[in-house]
Amino acid sequence: MNNHQLGQQERAVLAAIAANPFISQSEIAAALGLARSTVAAHIVSLGNKGYILGRGYVLPDAKRILCLGGAVVDRKYHAARAVMLETSNPVSSQRSFGGVARNVCESLTRLGVSTGLASIVGDDDAGRALVSHMRNLGCDTTAVVAQQDGSTAEYVAVVAPDSSLVVGLADMGIFDNLTGAFLDGVWSSLASSSWVFADCNATAELLEQLVTRKRSARFRLAIDAVSAPKVHRLPADLSGLDLLFLNMDEAAEYLADTSLAPEAAAVALRARGPESVVITRGSKGALIATADGVKHCPSIETHPVDVTGAGDALIAGTLYSLLSGEDLFEAVRTGCLLAARTTESHLSVHHELSPDFLERSRSRLASGADHAP
Repeated sequence: MNNHQLGQQERAVLAAIAANPFISQSEIAAALGLARSTVAAHIVSLGNKGYILGRGYVLPDAKRILCLGGAVVDRKYHAARAVMLETSNPVSSQRSFGGVARNVCESLTRLGVSTGLASIVGDDDAGRALVSHMRNLGCDTTAVVAQQDGSTAEYVAVVAPDSSLVVGLADMGIFDNLTGAFLDGVWSSLASSSWVFADCNATAELLEQLVTRKRSARFRLAIDAVSAPKVHRLPADLSGLDLLFLNMDEAAEYLADTSLAPEAAAVALRARGPESVVITRGSKGALIATADGVKHCPSIETHPVDVTGAGDALIAGTLYSLLSGEDLFEAVRTGCLLAARTTESHLSVHHELSPDFLERSRSRLASGADHAP
């Protein structure tokens, strides 16, 4: 367990608890030569930082990812021919569950990761169906709040015959309640995770508090910008953020500079404080900015039928691989692979996604069946 942010006495108390979870405060105090009140204070601090859970000194899952943000009902309408405005267009329709945080969470759950979802849904049929779906997959949904006077968020996408997005309509008002008070209510779930992923469907208040409080917590933090308008919800100081995901439009909007080349934008974003930045560029792959400079990760050849959810799949693949110990470049490469496979499905999360599916896709890539265009 990474405990470099703990003081010497805190590390000693944590080691004693790890060796014997049933040890009493008095026994810890005697073993370490500390006052019992000092041990009690350290235990409270360890709980607040997510190193222990509750009264039983239960140690947190070493490989758990908590996803905080959007949980949405997606409605997609696939046009049979080029869309004409101000008239009726023949389409085929489909309903599924979406939202950036929820999509990432479902993908990680399908990949076998221990996950939790923190979000707000309406106390309605759509919200109950969404929560039931996630719970049945194996995701911890105890941090999903059902709001009695709100409607579950909904996203409507009209997709052209070439799979490009014609128009997207979003009813996301319920996420105005993803505030600092909500963060307080779910903090124990975040603090006990090894990674927290958040999206900018949350309010600026929540995101600023999350980045600030993370600086003294044990988990690693990744955030996705979601859209150009919502990128302004990110705080100006991103110090403490481990990984930032965004595309070029969002990068230009956040930096208030449309003239920057992608590599220069990546460097400028890192100067705002995050440890690493991933700029996704669709068919052009992704740029990865770290302390060692900027690297290009190529895209994977694919035959897309629907690009919705591809960016979320890239994030999930990246986090999955980082959790498995891969370096960031290889993790993003896995993310690009999952993004490519997702575009070959009509669903926001590929219906076959599993650890075996990922390994088969990796083997296919290694054999040369897939390559960068």
